[in-house]
Amino acid sequence: MGAFKNRKQILEGIKNNIFKKEHVEAEAAKRWDTCKSCDKLDKEGKDCVAPGTRPCCSECGCSLAFKTRALSSDCPLGKWQALMDEDVEQVLINKLENENNDK
Repeated sequence: MGAFKNRKQILEGIKNNIFKKEHVEAEAAKRWDTCKSCDKLDKEGKDCVAPGTRPCCSECGCSLAFKTRALSSDCPLGKWQALMDEDVEQVLINKLENENNDK
């Protein structure tokens, strides 16, 4: 049930999956490369907290499509770390959005 305590990171990952950014996709690809060879990779989705969101991490139950895109999220096994905390990421997102609105 680790996914429920990480709901902010999961929502961040969902948003980043819908509104794709090049830097996020580059990090997600690196993380996915690590997850592909992990013995906790759940390709069938039997350990997914949210049904239909496979592949998942059987350690935490998170959808990897979302978790790998949440820059404030880390691997529960320590195979990759968060790049920033949620507050710092929100400041960065706001700054980028403001810059795009000014163009």
